Amino acid sequence: MELRRQHEIAEQYEAVDKRSAGGRKTATKRKTTSRKRADKAPVRKLLMWAVYNGSLKEEGRYTYAEREKAEEKLEALRAKATKKLYFLQPIKVPLGDAAAAGVVLDDEDDVPPPKAAKGEGEEE
Repeated sequence: MELRRQHEIAEQYEAVDKRSAGGRKTATKRKTTSRKRADKAPVRKLLMWAVYNGSLKEEGRYTYAEREKAEEKLEALRAKATKKLYFLQPIKVPLGDAAAAGVVLDDEDDVPPPKAAKGEGEEE
């Protein structure tokens, strides 16, 4: 009788161990779905020449076609202050920033003027 009682107690402990160790159902992971994002249009950039001094302060900015003007500015600054360092470096500027810098683009000539809105009394 004593052995039978010990055997039943052992079976109860084994059942408890099985439930706590591996008897639980593991939650199935949901498959993650990624949304396709629309590709952003690449930012158009304009290549320009910038004249800098030794402390990286910009002294002048010129379009790519105006390299001679940039070199003239560089030589004028070097002649004015012989002990200071000045250098010329190409930079890429987004087109919106180029307009803010005062650079006039020739692409505006290619764009047709906007069509005038038709009024109520106008005919085609």
